[in-house]
Amino acid sequence: MVQQQQYTVLGRFPGFELRHYPAHLLAQVTVNSGFQGAGNAGFRYLYAYLSGRSSFPASYGLELSGWPASAQRAGPGLAMTAPVLMEPSPIPGAFCVAFVLPADLTASTAPVPEDPAVSIVPVPGQAAAAAAFTGRWSESNVQGHLAALQSAVTAEGFTVLGSPRFARFDPPFRPWFLRRNEVLQDVEGPGD
Repeated sequence: MVQQQQYTVLGRFPGFELRHYPAHLLAQVTVNSGFQGAGNAGFRYLYAYLSGRSSFPASYGLELSGWPASAQRAGPGLAMTAPVLMEPSPIPGAFCVAFVLPADLTASTAPVPEDPAVSIVPVPGQAAAAAAFTGRWSESNVQGHLAALQSAVTAEGFTVLGSPRFARFDPPFRPWFLRRNEVLQDVEGPGD
């Protein structure tokens, strides 16, 4: 069973669920690729990081799964988490692809990526509107769901903050009609 990012449901509205995500860490890579190819290109870097192309920081100070904290290469790896997140990068034509790291890791205990393309990024707690959908992971499908989510959020009096995130929960071999996907948009609500 794959660990999923935790959140608290704050409310349900027509077309979306309002959630609070606690502060967390991402293992993130920026890839210069179109929407269709970004997920696959980014996944390769992130999977290598999770599989052990990393080292534990000296501050870790204990053993994890039997590997000493002093291990410099090929650490034990980390458990896979869901979802895989993707969002537009500030770099034109590029996307940031990320895994949410297990909740028990901190910025000082997360394994250090061996590949400089992979960054460990702290994310503060945030409120986000989420809309789940099934189906193919195509840009037109995702953008259609994003437009519907942003319209529903605005209709309820919330303000859209920052860039949207696109979440994939299932492996590519799962039949398209069974795949769980989400569009997420940080928001500020009335009275916040």
